[in-house]
Formats: sequence, C-alpha cells, structure tokens
Amino acid sequence: MGFGGSSFRAIRGLIFLRYADHKFAKAKEKFASQGSGRRTIGKADYQAQGVLFLPEAARFSNLLNLPEGADIGKAINDAMRAIEADNEDLKDVLPRTYNRLDKELVVSLLKNFAAVPMDIEGDAFGKIYEYFLGKFAMTEGQKGGEFFTPTSIVKLIVEIIEPYQGRIFDPACGSGGMFVQSAEFVERHKRRTTDISIYGQEKVDETIRLCKMNLAVHGLSGDIKQGNTYYENIHKSVGTFDFVMANPPFNVNGVDKERLKDDQRYPFGLPKTDNANYLWIQEFYSALNANGRAGFVMANSAGDARGSEMEIRRQLLQANAVDVMISVGPNFFYTVTLPCTLWFFDRGKKGTKRKDQVLFIDARHIFRQIDRAHREWTPEQVEFISNIVRLYRGEAVETDAGSQELVKAKFPTDKYADVLGLCKVATIAEIEAQGWSLNPGRYVGVAERAADDFEFAVRLEELNEELEVLNGEARELEERIAENVTLLLSNGKVEVGA
Repeated sequence: MGFGGSSFRAIRGLIFLRYADHKFAKAKEKFASQGSGRRTIGKADYQAQGVLFLPEAARFSNLLNLPEGADIGKAINDAMRAIEADNEDLKDVLPRTYNRLDKELVVSLLKNFAAVPMDIEGDAFGKIYEYFLGKFAMTEGQKGGEFFTPTSIVKLIVEIIEPYQGRIFDPACGSGGMFVQSAEFVERHKRRTTDISIYGQEKVDETIRLCKMNLAVHGLSGDIKQGNTYYENIHKSVGTFDFVMANPPFNVNGVDKERLKDDQRYPFGLPKTDNANYLWIQEFYSALNANGRAGFVMANSAGDARGSEMEIRRQLLQANAVDVMISVGPNFFYTVTLPCTLWFFDRGKKGTKRKDQVLFIDARHIFRQIDRAHREWTPEQVEFISNIVRLYRGEAVETDAGSQELVKAKFPTDKYADVLGLCKVATIAEIEAQGWSLNPGRYVGVAERAADDFEFAVRLEELNEELEVLNGEARELEERIAENVTLLLSNGKVEVGA
C-alpha cells in the first residue's frame, strides 16, 4: 500500500476522526459538569480548550449507529466535509473517498476503532495515532522517512531547546511531530499552548495534509506552507524565529546553487561540494533571532566534513552559535540504519560563560531495543540526556520520568562534570585543534566496556560513514585540482608539450 494510496488515507482519516471524537467528548463532558448558565457552548469554547470542534454529523457514535442499509461511505465523506467547513485549517485536507472502499471493511474499521476504551489513563488516542504514523513509516521504509521522525528523537530535541513560548519553525516539517511535542512540552510545564506559534514548510502536498491533520487532532493550528525550502523562503525566515527544529533529508545532491547566490539564509557561503547538508545547517542558523535556539538531526559525516564545509563549520563555532552535539546510535530511524548526530544552536549564549564552549554527548550506547532492527530512548533516558544539558547550563534537573538514579550515578555532586565515554565540555580552542570537528567521539573518549559489548554491525556502519566522509573530501579535492589546472592553463603559466 503506497503512501499516496486511498486505502492509507482512508484509514488515517478514521483514526483521526476517532481521536478527535474522543477529545471532543471529554471536553463536552467537562463543559456539562461545570455548567454554563444560559450561555450556549460553541466552537470557540472547544478551540480554547485545544480541541477540534466536531459538528453533530461528524460524531463517531452517529456513524457507528447508522442503519444497516445506509450508505456508510457517503456518510463518512459528509462527516469529513462538515469538519472542514467548521475548521478552516483543514480545508481540502481530509480524505473523502470512503464510498470507493468495501463497505464491510469500512464498517469493520469503525467497530474496531470504537472498541478502544475511552477511559485509558493519559493521552491514549494520541499515542495510538502516533503509533500508527510510526508503524506506517516503518513499513514504508525510505518513503516513510519523508514525513516521520521517531518520537523519542523529537522529544529529546524539544527538551533541550525548551520552547516555552515564541515562534517555532520547521522548514522540513513532515507530519508535524516537532510541533506536537513542543505543545506537549509546554503543557507539561504548566504553560499555555497559545503561547507558541507554529510555522512550517514542506515540499510534498500529501505530507502537508498529514501535518495539518496531526496538528488539528492535537488541538493545534499553524501556518504550514508548501514549497521547496532550498529555493523558496516562504516565511521570510532570516532572524525571525525563537526556535527551529528539523529532521532534513541527508546528503542531498543536485541543488542548483546558482539560484542561491546572494541568499541571506547562507551567511557563511555556499559549500563547494554537491551536498546540501551545510545549506540546511545555515538555513536553521539564519532563521534564529538573536536569542534563538535550534535543534536538528544531521548526518554524522557533516561533523567532520573538510574543505568548504569545514570553513562554514569554523564560522559557526566562532560565531558562538554551536551549543550541544549528541551522537545517536544506529537503528533509531525507520529509513536508514546508520547513526546520526543531533546539533543544537543557541544564539543567546554569547552573554554566558558557555560562550566559548560546546557540550559533547555520546549517547550511542543509551537505548532500548524495540525489535531486531529498531531502537528508541525511553522517557527516563530522554530525561537523563536532557539533564546532562541542564547541568551544563546551570539549570535544575527534572525527574518526573524517573532519571534521578541515573543522574546521581554519573553526577554525584549534582553539578556538571565531564564523564569519560559520556560527556565532555570542549573549548573553541580545543575544537580548533581537532580540525573544527564536531564529532562527539573526538572529545568524549571511550569508557571501559566488556568485550562482548562490542557490536560488529555497529562498528561496520561507523566505518562506512567514515568512508563516505573521505570519499566526499576526495571529490572536493579533485574539483579543486581541476579548477587550479584550468586556471594555470588559462593564464598561460603551464607549457603543454607536443
């Protein structure tokens, strides 16, 4: 079943409707218990509670209780139209192809989704919706990676950049997971989600629909635009945002740099290699305001890339923007098995003692194995890694997820200290001595581990990643040699014998 297939869109739409109905029913019950006097509760009241308003025709129970001979496909299509009519952000977004599906299948799906109990503790349906996105991404392989970033990765990024309030931007927003987790972070810290504003850009139209549904089902809205981020700066991003979060495509080639000349989004120059990693990195940096923070996923090779990419990295470091670098082990993503790195910028740290420092964390050996091919971080592990950053920044640690024992074991004084094999604070001078490398492994060192802890497959993937870096450097060196030879010949400084 392809991503663009009507079957997937239809199932996704029913899960969306069931979850939206669950939240709507809870809000309706709350309003009834509070009493409202003579005033009629309306759409604005539900939206103020972060709940998608559902007209009566779109209630899940009404669809479920239709008589046997009813046209169920048409009824669901009409329900989707009614939701769009009452929720402007969803205009032309929801699927309306249920009349094309087998009636028995549609009825079976309705009954199965209705059977999920509504009194489960916590945000159960949100987790079901999220689980469905993740499972679909897992089965879709490479295409799934176009829209879904594993939740534990997103949660760590959010915990570290701390988006309590302000304008949040994701120029490769996929299904909008960064926005959803930002809102959950705000709620967990007893703030209002109305204090954050959401801005996104995404190239694929179908993914835009998915993002808008994901936002709506979580009671959120945002300015999500379709466009190719390389060539279209739709949100006029330079210096605009308080927070930037993203999981961009890695190692993209074929970007037409002629179209990017004099673009203010790339203040440190365009990379000479045919690789877009450092276009994305500058996109994130330039979108931040003077105190803005960014967190994003990046290929490991970007941390050690040489030539023009190293020059851009040097300027980023000397601008005191790079704050934290975290190595992530393999198998966290559904599309690739290779490890990756999380980068964090903080343009507001110039006035702090961290100005000339970068925190490196090696989290490759922190994970929970989901199955043979996939890993994640548990809430406790996400909190532990985040607490390392909090200690580095001089902030209070958080222990709601149960990380206190891990924190105490590694930081017994409740103060930050370098831990061999886990974390190290390096100065800009130390980083310069390492060729401006931002690879945490260069700084953190290796803690002693049992011999059987060595994983051949992991090491093989790391070596392959290093080979890719060397190959990229070789290609750039070849280009520079060719340019120099051409220049020498054109200047007549080289005699060519007969």
